[in-house]
Amino acid sequence: MIAEALFYLIVFAVGVTIGVAIYGIIVRPHIVKKLVLLTILTDAANVMAVLFGYYLRAISPPVYPGGSLEGFAFPSSGQLREFSSISVDPIPQVLIVTAIVIGLAELIFLSLVAYNIGVNYKTLMINKLEVEEE
Repeated sequence: MIAEALFYLIVFAVGVTIGVAIYGIIVRPHIVKKLVLLTILTDAANVMAVLFGYYLRAISPPVYPGGSLEGFAFPSSGQLREFSSISVDPIPQVLIVTAIVIGLAELIFLSLVAYNIGVNYKTLMINKLEVEEE
């Protein structure tokens, strides 16, 4: 019961963090602040994805116990059902590792774009940038 309440509290906190990050990205005019909030949003979304793959009744990692290559026999459907009921789903974890790498590449690219904007326009405030019309 306490674990379930804590789980929902964490989900709520991550949801609030996502909401605050989206609000900040929309409202803040400074590009570096937007980058920081985008990083917070990405991290919070990653935590939310890990929480979606978590089972409250999970007590073991997603590795089938007692497996060996000698005398290998396929487990019965009852053993597989029991194993899947107590293990954590590994797919969200794998996707999060990929998302972290993509998020880092995105942050580096956007930081370079922000640096070039700062060098060329001498400001990082979006509302002070002027577009030259041809």
